[in-house]
Amino acid sequence: MTIRKIKETCLYVSNLQKSKAFYHGQLGLEVIGEVKDRHVFFRAGESVLLCFISEASKKGGALPPHFGSGQLHLAFEVSKTDYQSWKDKVQDAGITIEQEYDWGKGYLSFYFRDPDQHLLEVVMEGMWERS
Repeated sequence: MTIRKIKETCLYVSNLQKSKAFYHGQLGLEVIGEVKDRHVFFRAGESVLLCFISEASKKGGALPPHFGSGQLHLAFEVSKTDYQSWKDKVQDAGITIEQEYDWGKGYLSFYFRDPDQHLLEVVMEGMWERS
């Protein structure tokens, strides 16, 4: 019995319109769900990125309450052949790349921020593969 993968991850954001403009408009993630003043959900490959207004999700309802704050981190995996195209896309969208890092063995990643200052990373596929 094993866990296959993380299916979804969540960021708590201050403005859904800014988050939608960033993740959908600038990065091109598909919007798959949206509730005004509560959340917007995006497809990220086989995973889902949930963006919640913290105070709205704190109240709970049909699901248990949850919330968070602060600058969180997540990484998007791309193929090695698409890595430079993603780097170009981010820069062409006017998003500042804070740092690029060489992890060795031919793996690179770069870091940038969303409108809520969450630290996002684009990493080459295979970096954390089992040996």
